[in-house]
Amino acid sequence: MKLKFVPLALFLYLLCACSAPKGITYFQDSNTREKDSEIFSGIKYLPRICAGDLLTITVSAIDPSAVAPFNLPAVSYAKQTQPEFNGTQDVSASQAMQSYTVDSEGFINFPVLGKIQLGGMTKQDATDQLEKKISSFVSDPIVNIQIVNFKVTVLGEVTKPGSYPVNSDRVSILDALGLANDLTIYGNRKNVLLVRDSDGKKEMIRFDLTKSDMFDSPYFYLQQNDVVYVEANNARKKNANYSQAEQFNVTIASAIISSISVISGVIIAVTR
Repeated sequence: MKLKFVPLALFLYLLCACSAPKGITYFQDSNTREKDSEIFSGIKYLPRICAGDLLTITVSAIDPSAVAPFNLPAVSYAKQTQPEFNGTQDVSASQAMQSYTVDSEGFINFPVLGKIQLGGMTKQDATDQLEKKISSFVSDPIVNIQIVNFKVTVLGEVTKPGSYPVNSDRVSILDALGLANDLTIYGNRKNVLLVRDSDGKKEMIRFDLTKSDMFDSPYFYLQQNDVVYVEANNARKKNANYSQAEQFNVTIASAIISSISVISGVIIAVTR
């Protein structure tokens, strides 16, 4: 009679085996936080200018000629296209804006105004400061600041690890993982590490992607040069250890077989 329950038990086992692992799904507790959804948007993101940043700063006003001394001249460069079937290449001229490099002390050398400290400021604070200084020479100036070398690095168990330039100053840890084409099936979603250089010190913050409280973190939005590292899960670690052990065993076996062959050859030669 007990044998009648074997197919049912086997079916239930296969059903459980085919279910998605709990560690794969993101934000598993989001349904319990529907009433607190407004908390998710409560974090204000204020990108700050750091040493080593490359900035493009444009100044505009009603009279363009009045703000011309405050703008760096555009740089022209030649751009070659791919050769056509006849082997010729077209050369076209393009223009690019020059950028300011923020030095190690946070200063830039700005036309007319001279050396100005912008390091550590938010973009809005830096914009307000420049507009205030330029307004002594020009009426109602408008300043626009962009960080042109903003990038983040994603490493570990992701589909495409690497460094990614970001056109927008507002990039979250989820955006960064999206640039890397998401985690692999071997990525540990409960242990994603963020490494940030803050005033010469390294900050290390860990995220659990299976929980929605990551949206509340002040580190949810990334800064310039942040590094996101996805740790391998236990399955990947076990496979790696097994592969190494298997390689070691194969190496030992090959060495033993080679030794036996050499010894056998010597014995045969001596016997003859």
